[in-house]
Amino acid sequence: QVQLVESGGGLVQPGGSLRLSCAASGSIFRTYVMGWYRQAPGKQRELVARITSGGNTYTDSVKGRFTISGDSAKNTVYLQMNNLKPEDTAVYYCNAANMFSRTNYWGQGTQVTVSS
Repeated sequence: QVQLVESGGGLVQPGGSLRLSCAASGSIFRTYVMGWYRQAPGKQRELVARITSGGNTYTDSVKGRFTISGDSAKNTVYLQMNNLKPEDTAVYYCNAANMFSRTNYWGQGTQVTVSS
């Protein structure tokens, strides 16, 4: 089992930046596929970014602005968000998917609000 603890959300003005962190309870990089999802009010949860061996992937709306990365020593995944837009406002969730069992683990979510 994996427990994910997120931090870094908050209120930011359009054009600003935030760095989200997701700390895992145990080693995850060799066994789990890590990603970030978000869910805005009244909308479906969508994949934002995912770490892949062939190159990290991003949803079209965040390409060029968001960067996903990981620190194996800290067992932590990050999402650097630059040039934030009001449309980015959502609850952001860290996700760990076991590559063998396909079991998904989710963080508690962290609120990101982009507003003037």
